[in-house]
Amino acid sequence: MSSQDWFTKDFYKTLGVSKDASQDEVKKAYRKLARDLHPDRNPGDSASEQKFKEVGEAYGVLSDKEQRQQYDAVRAMGGGGPRFQAGGPGGQGGAGFEDAFSNMFGGGGRGAGGTGQQYRAQGFEDMLSNMFGGGFQRGPQKGTDVAAATEVSFRQAAQGETVSLRTSTGTINTRLPVGVSSGKKIRIAGKGRPGTNGGPAGDLILTVHVAKHPVFTMDGNNLRMSLPVTFDEAALGATVEVPTLEGDRVKVKVPSGTTSGTTLRVKGRGLQAKSGTGDLLVTVHVDVPRKLGRKAKEALQAFALASSKHDPRSRLYDDAAK
Repeated sequence: MSSQDWFTKDFYKTLGVSKDASQDEVKKAYRKLARDLHPDRNPGDSASEQKFKEVGEAYGVLSDKEQRQQYDAVRAMGGGGPRFQAGGPGGQGGAGFEDAFSNMFGGGGRGAGGTGQQYRAQGFEDMLSNMFGGGFQRGPQKGTDVAAATEVSFRQAAQGETVSLRTSTGTINTRLPVGVSSGKKIRIAGKGRPGTNGGPAGDLILTVHVAKHPVFTMDGNNLRMSLPVTFDEAALGATVEVPTLEGDRVKVKVPSGTTSGTTLRVKGRGLQAKSGTGDLLVTVHVDVPRKLGRKAKEALQAFALASSKHDPRSRLYDDAAK
């Protein structure tokens, strides 16, 4: 999206948030709208698809602190803030455009060697071009970058799958980096606005949000998960099956005497990235049943008597007193 579009597009209204909304509020509003308007949930609905693209554009700008500040400044100038004024040098009868320019971007409208009349002699588009990097050059100019956001599944991010994005410049297919984390910004070269006078196209700056998985989390190239085991499996030792992200299962040996919090490593079953293949890190969690039958209670009472000399808190009190 070009910065000129910011004058006419109210991103806060698009997301349904106030101008002083926090970044968390902006993110929450975007994720709700993105889910409701996603084309997969509204097949054949062109109106929802258009709103989906608009929501992604709005969030792409407002989720970036620097771009949000620039957007607010531009909107203030084009809306209730300082405006371009007719009149004599210095903007008699109101704030001159060079004053607004100076206030917004730290420059000196008058100190730049030009008068208000000289500024007014330029077309409005030329002024915007000058503000956002175009200047008065007539040679090849790179197109402006486009900001967008998308939400992907955990599996898509972990395995680096190809996703299809609908942006203001059209539909783009791009392959995600393996293990991309939520909130990561990806620059896709040449997928922004077209350049001028033979210049290259701008880039697409894509903010990726990764949905949570009910079992797995990413830790670099490693995958982590919690493995529930029974008391007897932890105490006596056992071989149990563990699920993998690929959909199959691997057998893992739980040593006798394993306590909750112990992490077991399954080599080579993590993420397969260019930087190497990670492992699956399995953290054991001893699952205690809420209800026990009569025989189970009797067996545990017998166990408690047989192991009464073992005190799991023997060092706790001494360590706490240090």
